[in-house]
Amino acid sequence: MSDTSLASQARPPLVIEAAELRLVRLPLVTPFTIATGTMHEKLFPLLRLFSGDHEGVAEGVMDPLPDYLAETTAGAVAFLSDVVLPGLIGKAFANPNALDRHFAPWRGNRMALATVEMAFWDLWARSLGLPLQTVLGGEGDAIDVGVSLGIGPINGTLDRIRAHLDQGYKRIKLKIMPGHDLALIRAAREAFPDAHLTVDANSSYTLADTALFRTLDDFNLDYIEQPLAWDDIHDHAVLQARVKTPICLDECLGTVAQTRKALQSDAARVVNIKVGRVGGHSSARAIHDLAAAFDVPVWCGGMLESGVGRAHNIHLSTLPNFRKPGDTSSASRYFSRDIVVERLEAAGGRMPVPKGPGTGVTLDHDFLATVSADVRRFGA
Repeated sequence: MSDTSLASQARPPLVIEAAELRLVRLPLVTPFTIATGTMHEKLFPLLRLFSGDHEGVAEGVMDPLPDYLAETTAGAVAFLSDVVLPGLIGKAFANPNALDRHFAPWRGNRMALATVEMAFWDLWARSLGLPLQTVLGGEGDAIDVGVSLGIGPINGTLDRIRAHLDQGYKRIKLKIMPGHDLALIRAAREAFPDAHLTVDANSSYTLADTALFRTLDDFNLDYIEQPLAWDDIHDHAVLQARVKTPICLDECLGTVAQTRKALQSDAARVVNIKVGRVGGHSSARAIHDLAAAFDVPVWCGGMLESGVGRAHNIHLSTLPNFRKPGDTSSASRYFSRDIVVERLEAAGGRMPVPKGPGTGVTLDHDFLATVSADVRRFGA
């Protein structure tokens, strides 16, 4: 019997009595550049679900423009406000998996639905008085973490690599794109011969670039992340057959079924699990278990989340097949002030798991009010 089934026997179903959805705008400490553009701030929907004396919180990870996946912030807010949340008020759910039946009529919109699902996981765990990691099936007091470095001048990037290695980060991920790849990687490997280096192309190459990726085999990279089209599993399988370095998939894997096809075709020898991308914790756990069955390691990708999303990611990363460091680095790298009271800061390449029921973090309501807009409330 699953842990969700066991826990659901201990308490009656939770009735979602009210919800609050707001847009939060957090400026980034420094701009973050990848192959698809530069971000100067993080704009995201923040959802709170209420049941009795308990509250669950999650954030959406969709972007303002459809340059990562097809969902957008505006579209997600409209879908949640006009359709999903009004239909949830007054409904009772025995556990987070019970939400699947409620979501069944809708196609896609996985990041919007994940926002609701993750908030309910937090709400449910808090109602049980248990940490989120416990109801998810994880354990441990801390997780290994890596860092993701945006595109910039090579010399400056080398300085940033050195600084983060000195801080103990266990993996350095370099964003690359055509024209900003081989020279950077060569310089990084020469300067840091023993570092765990990976690269993330954010879908900016094609199979015509196979010669480049064969050259990257010489640099002992842990993996190459999402080099080809965001929706093409087949071409990644073709590329993997041509190169020795493991391919890691991100954008291609939105569902358990897509992950199964990628693993069966050897298109992915490493899997990046982003909870929001795959529809929430239930799907993330299923992908985690599927990858484990193929003996393929997973890690938790980041979307520049605030402390709310970061805490969700940390708890998920305590599951056993998260065998590679994730993008759960210190929040202060991104925000001068976070929207949660607790400081989520790594030390020595390890991120502590927040203590307490649910995600273990608490909203800083005074600060949240100053960075919020378009607050919408549903129910009582």
